[in-house]
Amino acid sequence: MNAERKIKEKLKQKTWNEIKTNDSWAIFKIMAEFVDGYEKLSRIGPCVSIFGSARTKPDNKYYKLAEEIAFDLTQHGYGVITGGGPGIMEAGNKGAHRGKGVSVGLNIELPFEQHDNPFINPGKSLDFDYFFVRKVMFVKYSQGFVVMPGGFGTLDEMFEAITLIQTKKIGAFPIILVGTDFWGGLIDWVKNTLLENGNISAKDLDLFSVVDSSDEVIDVINKFYKKYDLSPNF
Repeated sequence: MNAERKIKEKLKQKTWNEIKTNDSWAIFKIMAEFVDGYEKLSRIGPCVSIFGSARTKPDNKYYKLAEEIAFDLTQHGYGVITGGGPGIMEAGNKGAHRGKGVSVGLNIELPFEQHDNPFINPGKSLDFDYFFVRKVMFVKYSQGFVVMPGGFGTLDEMFEAITLIQTKKIGAFPIILVGTDFWGGLIDWVKNTLLENGNISAKDLDLFSVVDSSDEVIDVINKFYKKYDLSPNF
């Protein structure tokens, strides 16, 4: 039994050593993604990110609205960044492409849903293996977040940005939720549960806006940048 136990311990130690080695080498891959992202995105100019479900079809009202918002953003001097995939992301890039503006896609390899859409500008499609690196790029190089209806990924990106602004880890920028019908239940929960239980402050409700039209999106962003300079967020 002692011999068997020693063998198991050696195998276990070997496994942990392999994990440590792989973790160390992963650092260089992570660094490479940051360097590539910083170098390419530092040249794109002022942009607004559009988030939403990859599952939204072109005949959906929110797909059409996302395309309209993206087009209007380009007419006001902003480029558009999306996750580079189908659905709302495709709509955002399509609108920017139609408006002859900057159209950026930050792609990530997923087991389903994700593939490049054809409306990203040549040379402005970046591929990521790590979600956290990709999210840093969205936050650093976006002058605003437009959040269309989506799922867990959309919520993750929205709440991370709100948290970073709330905790003053980054400067404030507009976070705009589009679709009161879609977001209304969540906003009610935030007010009636989080706020009522003292988990957030009343002023935290000012960290985001809820609108229904492209004109309202543009108005929120333009009013914000009458007071602040356009620059990377950290």
